[in-house]
Amino acid sequence: MIRRPLPVIDTPRVPVTTTYHGEDVTEDYRWLEESSERTRAWTAAQDARAREYLESMPLYESIRSRVEEVLTVGSTTYARLTCGGASYFALKTQPPLQQPLLVTLPTLDDLGGERVVVDPNKIDESGATTIDWYVASPDGAHVAVSLSTNGTEDGMLHVYDVATGEPSDAVIPHVNSGTAGGSLAWRHDARGFWYTRHPAPGSVPDEDLGFDQDVWFHRLGSDPTGDGRDLSGVFADSRITENFLSASADGRWVMDRAQKGDGGEWQVFVRSQEDGSAWRLVADIDDKCIRAAFGGSSLFLLSVKDAPHGQVLRLDLSEDAGVAEARAVVPSGPVTIEEIAATAERLWVVDIDGGPSAIRCFDHDGVLLPDVDSPQVCSVEALTALGADQAGWAVETFVSPRHWWVQGDQDPRPRRTALDTVTPVHFTDIEVERVFATSKDGTRVPLNLLARKGTPRDGTAPTILYGYGGYAISLKPWFDPSWLPWLEQGCVLAIANIRGGGEYGQDWHHAGRLASKQNCFDDFIACADHLVETRVTSRDRLGLIGGSNGGLLVGAALTQRPDLAAAVVCAVPVLDALRSELSVNGAFNVTEFGTVRDPEMFRAMRAYSPYHNVQDGTPYPAVLFTAGEFDPRVQPHDAKKMTARLQEATSSDQPILLRMEHGGHGIGQSLDQQVGEVAAYLTFLFDRLGAPYGA
Repeated sequence: MIRRPLPVIDTPRVPVTTTYHGEDVTEDYRWLEESSERTRAWTAAQDARAREYLESMPLYESIRSRVEEVLTVGSTTYARLTCGGASYFALKTQPPLQQPLLVTLPTLDDLGGERVVVDPNKIDESGATTIDWYVASPDGAHVAVSLSTNGTEDGMLHVYDVATGEPSDAVIPHVNSGTAGGSLAWRHDARGFWYTRHPAPGSVPDEDLGFDQDVWFHRLGSDPTGDGRDLSGVFADSRITENFLSASADGRWVMDRAQKGDGGEWQVFVRSQEDGSAWRLVADIDDKCIRAAFGGSSLFLLSVKDAPHGQVLRLDLSEDAGVAEARAVVPSGPVTIEEIAATAERLWVVDIDGGPSAIRCFDHDGVLLPDVDSPQVCSVEALTALGADQAGWAVETFVSPRHWWVQGDQDPRPRRTALDTVTPVHFTDIEVERVFATSKDGTRVPLNLLARKGTPRDGTAPTILYGYGGYAISLKPWFDPSWLPWLEQGCVLAIANIRGGGEYGQDWHHAGRLASKQNCFDDFIACADHLVETRVTSRDRLGLIGGSNGGLLVGAALTQRPDLAAAVVCAVPVLDALRSELSVNGAFNVTEFGTVRDPEMFRAMRAYSPYHNVQDGTPYPAVLFTAGEFDPRVQPHDAKKMTARLQEATSSDQPILLRMEHGGHGIGQSLDQQVGEVAAYLTFLFDRLGAPYGA
């Protein structure tokens, strides 16, 4: 294992004490939250230190070269499939281009007619501009596109003429933001649209910080400064609400699904598209309708009220009725209903069972139609209605790339489209094994193991354990070429489906949020122990990796069990649980994490907050932190403060590194940035886990 002395960076200790419910909490590095010259200088020095350390390793260039080869090899992948009029639209990733393109196709059975509509790589040759989202008009003549730069996710709305690719309307600022995102629904005549908008940065007093996302209406050709705020804003709390807008295929209705906070609390509003119509509340928070989809003259609602695994309700939109008048057409069953989509005559349901998923098809009365075949351990993703009478979805596994399927109302079976992922990267000799670890309270936790055939089970295989555990987000099987440089060297990748995710429904999510958050950490620690106990790996060959909420996960594992693993990669993490709610996005996360204003929640958060549980004189393992200077989702100072605290406290000689990115949370990263980050992660892990790297 390579060890080299690292330069010492002067990090002043400036104690600051905050009192919570009679308890004084003192920290020394709050000054790193400042946007000051000394903070910038310290951050630059830490970043230079980390990059020099990693990039000077003999194995770095070989690893980076292989990562670049894998990620920039001639390949194509399609995402976010939609339609408008007789045309289809999709985002196409095509390395070595830095950003995905928006393309249109006349058919899904032949790519010969594919044409580029919007190319961010030509708009901005630096690769810093990305497409946040897009929505095609009902006639397919125009497409509204949100573009943002440098990972800020601060979207600017552009309307393009699909035939020419030229802008055709005024630019509207601040239509998208981190976490709150943005959305848009076209009017049936394509002469205007409802859309989300935020106040200009700096226009809201600090004490009122929040998303302040409201729904507005814009008529094509008009001055956006004259756009009117729509009435949906009077129902939802704009400070902590995301609005998800959509229109019915028949052009009669528009819907706003409003999520209040990030803990799964939803309201559903609909209104007629007729001028002068008003929004009406169809389902309130207590109705627990977490998804909704138009289909024919009905609205289908996925409700978890008295049904933790979900049931689908059907509501007739022709009547002025709400969820109380809806009837169940797909009852709750043994597996969790994750997603729904509907067309004029059919209803599609995606089920998830601990991670793997499958799809079922029904008529509008809930009669099950012939089975929709899919691989046994796969991910069914991006289920969407494509116009009035066709649905589409993507399928992938851990070892096979994404491909798209469609089925029309009159089709007896789905058919595979031409939108296959084309790549020379193959996982043909990689095996997937699904096992279960036992958590502290006896809960069985799924664990997916990826390894090359014949990998020994004698404790010698270097292994990475990855997890997330939050927001009901499920870690479903997905094909990720960036792991190939690790797996092809005889190393193991373990992916944990811990509580806090949605793998087993609402109860699984709720068992890992608020005062129960510790269950996430217990599950992850149990998975790590299982890998060692079953001789998949050993302590000195085990690494942990997680990002965002997953960064909190590995940060808590690091501080609660410093002996758990030999190396940790902690990316764009939440690490100061006591102050995270003071940021714009942090206020939104209160429904997931809780608030220090509540004495019980304060005690729970204080008990696991990684930054506040670092102990002086503890031999901590090697840690690589990463952060984005323009991250709108997690404040970069969490990683900075934790770096300073660990560098001060550790008694080991293992490196504590901070690598900064000129970007955000990783969303909209350029291809070059992706290559750089993956190369850094893998170099760090190969080195710290004593894994030899060869061709």
